[in-house]
Amino acid sequence: MEGGALSSLETPALVVDLDKVKRNVQTMKERCEGGGVRLRPHMKTHKTLECADIMTGGSRRCIVVSTLAEACFYGDHGYDDILYAYPLPFDKVERCATLSERLDLFQVLLDHPEALERLRRRPLAGGRLWHVWLKLDCGNGRAGVLHSDAGAVQLAQAIAGAEGVELTGVYAHCGNTYYCKGVEQIQAVAQETTDLTLQFMEKLKAVGITCKSSIGSTPSCSHPVKDMSRLSEVHPGNYVFYDMQQSLIGSCSLEDVAVRVLTRVIGHCPHRNQLLIDCGWCGLSQDGSGKLPTGYAVIEGHPNLKLASMTQEHGRVEPLSGALDFGRYPLGALLQLIPYHACATAMMHPVYHVHSGGRLLGQWRPTRGW
Repeated sequence: MEGGALSSLETPALVVDLDKVKRNVQTMKERCEGGGVRLRPHMKTHKTLECADIMTGGSRRCIVVSTLAEACFYGDHGYDDILYAYPLPFDKVERCATLSERLDLFQVLLDHPEALERLRRRPLAGGRLWHVWLKLDCGNGRAGVLHSDAGAVQLAQAIAGAEGVELTGVYAHCGNTYYCKGVEQIQAVAQETTDLTLQFMEKLKAVGITCKSSIGSTPSCSHPVKDMSRLSEVHPGNYVFYDMQQSLIGSCSLEDVAVRVLTRVIGHCPHRNQLLIDCGWCGLSQDGSGKLPTGYAVIEGHPNLKLASMTQEHGRVEPLSGALDFGRYPLGALLQLIPYHACATAMMHPVYHVHSGGRLLGQWRPTRGW
């Protein structure tokens, strides 16, 4: 398979353009270095060792994960300084403790006093400290304690004052950038989130608390505002692959999107003016329904085709207008789908086929689970 053409793959298949991945990573690295802020890349999009090594420059340090499965996977492969950026699940405290006792720096995130109490009830061995980030809601529609709530500062004080616990930082995610259109709107959200986070840091300073600050999302970090340099870290993740959603938002150009799903024509349906392909929602996900004029994905090189609907293992493709020329799409013909949301699409595949210039280089296998 190595050295072969993409057409040699069985479909549906997720293919990753290594050259674009490396370019996206380098661009984000240079952007953060130029802005004077530390980059803590998020692993949730790809969940692979190989891509993580590219994103960290081989250091295997300073990453964010969204599941404990990812944290364990990376910890088992020599990674450290791992932030589990998910509100502390009470059923996973013991697993978090094991990682905290095994790694030099494993960090958890919480947004409720009860979560802090759960940590206090489970002191770490050897006098180790729980390293905790406070999740802050800056009006971004995700988890977190509201920035304007007096209880937010009180919770930070409780974390900082708890025995066996250290307040490592304040973490905000500007997920509402995903509703933006264009750089101006993205930067407005990035500015607001940055301002509110920095204002909260001043509130903490007023009560004698100093710690790190971090905000992130791929759109905001793709078009950062100047004041983000006053933060300690940023934590984008999707930038490594990008996707149609990021392209529509304005985070990237279509040329930056590094992933495709290969699919083949398996049926002609003249009575419906449709092609049948071997990629349904199990190979693409249904994320993005109604968001693209071309249906659930963009069919590269065929702007008049629309992925109109999917079942579990099949997709129905039809023209945006006119009659379908079935002669252009014989049975077995290969099509490339540009996914709407790379994170969701990647989750549908147990293996990624990596290529450069259309020649296969090998495979990446993501970790799975929670």
